[in-house]
Amino acid sequence: MLRVTFPDNTSLSCEFGVKIESVAGHFGERKAGSELVAVRVNNEILPLSAPLEVNARLEPVTRDSVEGTVIYRRSLAFLLALSARALFSDERLSIGHSLGRSYYYTFADGKVPSAQEIEDLKNGMKVLVKKNLPIDFHYLAYAEAMELFASNKQYETSLLLDQRSESKAPVNECDGWTDLYIGPLAPRTGLLIAFDLMQYHDGFLLRFPGAGKGNEIGEFEDHPVIFSVYREHKNWGRNIGVTVVGHLNKLVADRAVKDYIGVAEAFQAKKLAEIADKIYARRDSVKAVFIAGPSSSGKTTTAKRLSIQLKALGIEPIAVSLDDYYINTDKTPRDENGQPDFECLEALDVPYLNEQLLSLFRGEEITLPIYDFRTGRRRESGGKSIRLGEKSMLIVEGIHGLNDALTPLVDKSVKFKLYVSALTQLNLDGHNRVSTSDNRLIRRMVRDYQFRGTSAAKTIHMWSNVQQGEKKHIFPFQNFADAAFNSALDYELGALKVYAEPLLRSIKPNLRSYAEAVRLRAFLENFAAIPPQYVPGQSILREFIGESEFKY
Repeated sequence: MLRVTFPDNTSLSCEFGVKIESVAGHFGERKAGSELVAVRVNNEILPLSAPLEVNARLEPVTRDSVEGTVIYRRSLAFLLALSARALFSDERLSIGHSLGRSYYYTFADGKVPSAQEIEDLKNGMKVLVKKNLPIDFHYLAYAEAMELFASNKQYETSLLLDQRSESKAPVNECDGWTDLYIGPLAPRTGLLIAFDLMQYHDGFLLRFPGAGKGNEIGEFEDHPVIFSVYREHKNWGRNIGVTVVGHLNKLVADRAVKDYIGVAEAFQAKKLAEIADKIYARRDSVKAVFIAGPSSSGKTTTAKRLSIQLKALGIEPIAVSLDDYYINTDKTPRDENGQPDFECLEALDVPYLNEQLLSLFRGEEITLPIYDFRTGRRRESGGKSIRLGEKSMLIVEGIHGLNDALTPLVDKSVKFKLYVSALTQLNLDGHNRVSTSDNRLIRRMVRDYQFRGTSAAKTIHMWSNVQQGEKKHIFPFQNFADAAFNSALDYELGALKVYAEPLLRSIKPNLRSYAEAVRLRAFLENFAAIPPQYVPGQSILREFIGESEFKY
């Protein structure tokens, strides 16, 4: 017999191996929008159909929670795959990146879906919801799972499983279809009532509610700049034959990944050169390049590599960091928890920045400030003195670079805005995506431990606050960029895995961040390790793993 304890400290005894759903009624009734989609068991998030095998403290994971929102969206992707399986026996859907509160889908063979096909998919999903079918979690023997995926023509999933070495494979099953378990799914299809499908470019969007919005699917917000960059990268992946993680793993197994790394880095260098050409074409008016992007998107290395490209064109770049324009910490605005909010625009001395920029544009010499993060105060002396020459151009890096409120006194014609983001085109398989946010979190976790002495648990703990700041201060301005640069390297998670796995294993079950650590460990399990020494010295990835040829 096992003992399980609930949030109100009541407990009960149950048999070993009983499914979690059999005791879920003790959480009480749930209102609409806060339905139970999973359970936190000793700080690990598990599906309701998972068995209980140890004494445990249970906590509900509801649909309106951060974790529940991710589970709901993953479950919708599963539901769509289930509908597509019934409708298109010879066609395969391919999930793409997120676009607002949507996932972008295409047919794997490049065929553009018709309006009728999209409508049929949506109706098929609605039928599955109405049936309220159970989504069951269980294990299959490894050989049995490989045989099943091969017979079902789930070749990309077979490639993914080929990387694993456990004797049993976790799977989800619904309506006679079995899929590899990537993370918890909703317990029944009947919970997945809020979604929509919408035709978009060469595919369609699977749309879903925002976090905490219940069943409300808001108006679609297009992001054409980011989408164009992603689509170009996706087409590149198709051209070279690497679109899912299994393809990458095969390159590692065949000892061909070093050549692929060279190709990936060359493609990225080519895109940076094209951006430099755009800036050069406006050299008569542009005096400053503003670079912005979300956390761990590789802005610093992008700025350094772009500077090299500009030098090759005869431009003399001068680096300026917005971090040096922070106001003193005692005057920094506070967030809702009373802590200094370094993410908001008001944390910067905007008037002083504009004063210095205008002085430079008039041909005057200025002394750059230095912000001392140890003392939380800015030093007005001791900084570098600079003056703009005839061929000079400022390279200004910081999270508010795309926001015109940062430089209200500077004419738009003298600014070139560059948005940097890590948009991997790799998927786990046709209907399980590699999250851009997960990619950046793993980058940051490795970098913060390597160079800032921050534990993985602390990085995970603060990540939700980082994301909230991005949604408020960065993402709303991405469409105002003159150009966008994709800093993702499709091989990077294999290299980051070498550093990240030990950090994630250091997070113990008694910590709240353990659930996220378990999820990320399982995610990285899908990637074959890539030797870090294969990463070139000027790669953006070196900003996070170290030994870069650049100085930071």
